[in-house]
Amino acid sequence: MIAVWKHELRSYFHSFTAYVFGAFLLAIVGFGAMLYNLQAAVSNFEYVLSFGSIVFVVIVPILTMRVIAEERRQRTDQLLYSLPITTTQVVLGKYAALLVVYLIPLALISLYPLLFAQFGDVYLPTSYGSLFAIFLMGAALVAVGVFLSSLTENQGLAAGISIAVILFNYYSVSLSEYVSSTSFGSIVALAVLILALGALIRYLTKNENLAYAVALVLLAALCLAAYLNAESFEGLLPAIMKQLSLFERFQTFVSGVFDLTAIVYYLSVITFFLFLSVQSLEKRRYN
Repeated sequence: MIAVWKHELRSYFHSFTAYVFGAFLLAIVGFGAMLYNLQAAVSNFEYVLSFGSIVFVVIVPILTMRVIAEERRQRTDQLLYSLPITTTQVVLGKYAALLVVYLIPLALISLYPLLFAQFGDVYLPTSYGSLFAIFLMGAALVAVGVFLSSLTENQGLAAGISIAVILFNYYSVSLSEYVSSTSFGSIVALAVLILALGALIRYLTKNENLAYAVALVLLAALCLAAYLNAESFEGLLPAIMKQLSLFERFQTFVSGVFDLTAIVYYLSVITFFLFLSVQSLEKRRYN
């Protein structure tokens, strides 16, 4: 695992990936600091982080698009399977390298509140609580990007899908106001999600029986629940879209509230998508 981690770090810093990622993040946060903390004389550094969170839509796909897709394109992923380590260790090594690349510009940004505190009143607990939250949010988005990169050997396609997924998550709260809040709309949306889950299971495991069984059981449970109490699905779809938003949970920290459920959610997203990445590689190994 350490060997994979070191190899990935060298590859990032021997190319422009790490530098482009860090430059984008530092530039957006620096511009936000100038706009809010310096020009408008606002002491809340967490507002700067909230302003700069949109940059993750671009920089996370830049960072993660090649992590596994490039291995598949060059067929070097076959070498990974011959290493005396498990697929889980390979994925964790690659993910740890991505986190190091992410932490370097974030470490520089963490000096901003201390610098601004020399010239005004900056509430450091909220500032560093928001920094911790944006680290976890970025780590969750990176995990999503790693999984999407494992699905294709085309870096451009991996980046495009990642941008679309993260952009949808960024605007999911705003979009929730325009989706159907009726029981029927929520039931249809859940049925589509169940079918998508079945398709994902089939893709990762190549086990059609398992995929069909999971989808049929979940669809049957959905139909039974809708038959017994259809009113309980009222407004469920907008609520789900709000709850799944990684960015909306970050806003809780910006408001000065330390939300333990948001931390648990971020860690759950990281674990879930790294698990899917492992399964995606395992499927390719056996193929």
